[in-house]
Amino acid sequence: MTITVQIPTALRRLTAGTARITCAPTNLGELFSTLDQQFPELKPHLRDEAGEIRRFLNVYVNEEDIRFLGGNAYAFRDGDEVLLVPSIAGGAPDDDEGLPPWLRGS
Repeated sequence: MTITVQIPTALRRLTAGTARITCAPTNLGELFSTLDQQFPELKPHLRDEAGEIRRFLNVYVNEEDIRFLGGNAYAFRDGDEVLLVPSIAGGAPDDDEGLPPWLRGS
C-alpha cells in the first residue's frame, strides 16, 4: 500500500525542494514519523512539543480534512493523496511568540 504526500511550497525549503513523496504509513502518526526521518528539519513544523499535530497545520486526504475522517485514527488506504497545508495569515505581532515555526523570524 502506498500513498502520495504533497509538500507545499512554504515547506519545501525544509525538504531540499522535494514537492512529492510516496510512502506506506498506515496512519498520520506513522506518516509524520516517516517525514521526520526523511526530512529532520520538517519535524518541528508538523508536531508541537507534546507530539500533537501543530494547530496551524491542516492535513487533507483526497481533498477531505483528516479531522473529519477520524483524525489520528484514520487508516490510510492505497492510493490516498495527502496534502499538508500550513495556515499562513497576514499581519505581524509585536513578537514571535505563538507563531508557528515557519512564520517566526530569525
